[in-house]
Amino acid sequence: MKIEITKTETIKPSSPTASHLKSYKLSLLDQLAPAVYCRMLFFYPKNDEANSDEQISQKLKESLSESLALFYPIAGRLINNTIIDCNDQGAQYIEARFSGLLSTFLDQPADPAILGQFVPTEIESPESATWPLLLVQATFFDCGGLALGACMSHKLVDGATMGVFMKSWAASSNGSGQTIAPVLTGASYFPQRDLAFQLPPLELKKVECVTKRCVFDKSKIVDLKAKVASDDVPQPTRSEAATAVIWKSVIAAASPKKIVLTRTMNVRNRAEPPLPENLVGNVVAIVAAETTERKPELSHLVTELRKGIREFSEDKAKNLRGDVFQGIKEAGELIGRDNTTDGLFLTSFCNFDLYTVDFGWGKPIWVTIPVATHQPNVVTLIDTSGGGVEAWVTLSKPEMVTFSRMLLEFSSI
Repeated sequence: MKIEITKTETIKPSSPTASHLKSYKLSLLDQLAPAVYCRMLFFYPKNDEANSDEQISQKLKESLSESLALFYPIAGRLINNTIIDCNDQGAQYIEARFSGLLSTFLDQPADPAILGQFVPTEIESPESATWPLLLVQATFFDCGGLALGACMSHKLVDGATMGVFMKSWAASSNGSGQTIAPVLTGASYFPQRDLAFQLPPLELKKVECVTKRCVFDKSKIVDLKAKVASDDVPQPTRSEAATAVIWKSVIAAASPKKIVLTRTMNVRNRAEPPLPENLVGNVVAIVAAETTERKPELSHLVTELRKGIREFSEDKAKNLRGDVFQGIKEAGELIGRDNTTDGLFLTSFCNFDLYTVDFGWGKPIWVTIPVATHQPNVVTLIDTSGGGVEAWVTLSKPEMVTFSRMLLEFSSI
C-alpha cells in the first residue's frame, strides 16, 4: 500500500491573464474561510480504448493548462488574505505509481491514512494561504487504473466551486465542449472588509480519534427515507435521512452531553435574488439545529434539520449580503454557551454530480473525500455511484464504539 512519487512539475495557464485581470479580490466569505485545502479523490478503472499512462498524463496536463486560463485566479498567488496576484504562476502536478491492481485496492477496507497518499498534500498545509492554490496528483496502477486527487485552497473555493472546476477540466480533456465558464465576481456580492486581525493557517487540535466510513446503500436509503418521513417533512432528502441517523447515534454516544449539529450550506440558489451556480468562491452559510430530547425519534431530527433551513431561507436569505456573520455567530453561541454542549460539524458534497467527471476514459468508479482523522465530531457526506450516501465520521475512541453499534442497523461500516 505504498505510493511512489515519480515526477513533479508546475503547469501554467495556456494563455496569459489579461493585464486588467491581474488583481483578483477575495470576497468577505473568502477572507473568513480557513487557510486549508479542500480535497477530492476520483478512481478510474482502465478503459479498453484509453491510451498509455504517458498519453493520459499528457492529456491531463494540457487540459489542466487550458482550465487554468479559464479559472485564472487558481494559477495565482494569494497575498495578505485580501487579493490574488493572477501572475500565472501555475498549479502543481504530481505523477505517482501504485504497485498493485485497482480492483485489489478497492476490495480492501477504506483506510483514511492510505487514501491520504493519493492526494498531494495535507488539509491544513500552510501553503494554502499563499501558493500553490491547486495541487493535482495522478497515480497510476499496474492494471492501467488511475486515481486522480486534487487539493484546492479553501481561501478561494468551497465544495461547489471545486466540483465546477473538476467538471470543467474534465470537459476540456474529453473534448465535449461543455467547459463551464466561471463567474469571478465574488467580492461584488460579498465585499471584503479590512479585518482587524490576520487569519493564520488553521492548526487543528490533534486528539486520539477514530474515523469510520459508513455506507448507506440505495435500498437502505429508500427504507430510511420512509422511516424518517413525517407530516412536517413528508419527503426527506437522502442527506437528511443519513444525517438524522448519524446525529441520533452521536447523541447516544456522547450522552449526557447535548449535541448541536452545525453544517455548511450552499446558498447560491437560496439567496434573493439567486446567485450564479458557477460563482467562484466561498458562498456558504452555517446552519445550526438542536434538540432537547435525549432519545429523539429520527423523524423529529429531520424536522429540526429542515426547520433550520427554512428559518434561514425565510429570515436570512433576503439579507444574505448584508450580514454574513450572523449564521457563524449564532452557531458559535449555541455550541459555546456551556460545557454540557458539543458541536457536530457536517459538510455535504451530495448532489454535486461528481460521478459525471469524465476526462475521456469513462466515469469514475469511486469518488470520495479524504478527511482529516484527528479532529473529533466531524462528518462528511458524499454520493455513492449507486444512489446511496457515503459518510466519513470522526469521533473520539470511546464514542465511536457506541456510535458504530447504533449505526449497524442502517449502514455498512
